[in-house]
Amino acid sequence: MTARSVLILHGWQNHRPEGHWQHWLADRLTEQGHAVIYPQLPAPDTPLLEEWLDALAAHLGALDARRERIVVAHSLSVLLWLHATARGLPGLDAVDRVLLVAPPSASVLARHPEVAGFTPPDLRALTLPRSTRLVAGDDDPYCPEGVQCAYGDPLGRTAELLPGAAHLDLDAGYGSWPSVLEWCVDEGTVLAPRPEDAPQGLAGPAGAAAAGSPPGP
Repeated sequence: MTARSVLILHGWQNHRPEGHWQHWLADRLTEQGHAVIYPQLPAPDTPLLEEWLDALAAHLGALDARRERIVVAHSLSVLLWLHATARGLPGLDAVDRVLLVAPPSASVLARHPEVAGFTPPDLRALTLPRSTRLVAGDDDPYCPEGVQCAYGDPLGRTAELLPGAAHLDLDAGYGSWPSVLEWCVDEGTVLAPRPEDAPQGLAGPAGAAAAGSPPGP
């Protein structure tokens, strides 16, 4: 099996709890012999775009050039990636493929001063590589306009909508997500919701708080 170098980027208020599918993904990929970078981004509760961009540049530089380089970004880190694209951040062109998962809409970001600085750049001016995929729940409370309207159309992309997946977070039961693991190994994988019998994370606000990851985009 071809080894990959994978960068996993979390969202707002995410302290990388073990129950989250991104933590699960990092563990599974590592077990398979892939090189994984799953960093805690600066000040996840009160993030600053410039600090996250600096961190992103450093982590992109740490990806192994001898392997296929993959980025998986969830929630607020999707906005980070779009801002990095708008600015032509060094290292972006070296990434082979990207999965953008559940971006919160501009209207939601505007209601939260802590993340208002991540409001999307001009999406119609961006050119994303063909290898970039956009996926979200068809009922994401953090993107009430719908991801196709908010992101897919202005980016010229067809979003992959997962029924009942909400924000693909702990509250939605995404403690594991076999489909995203399959995609990391095979880019032709059709992304699907997690099976009903897959291990769930700590669902609900109380569980999320216990895991150290309050609900948020």
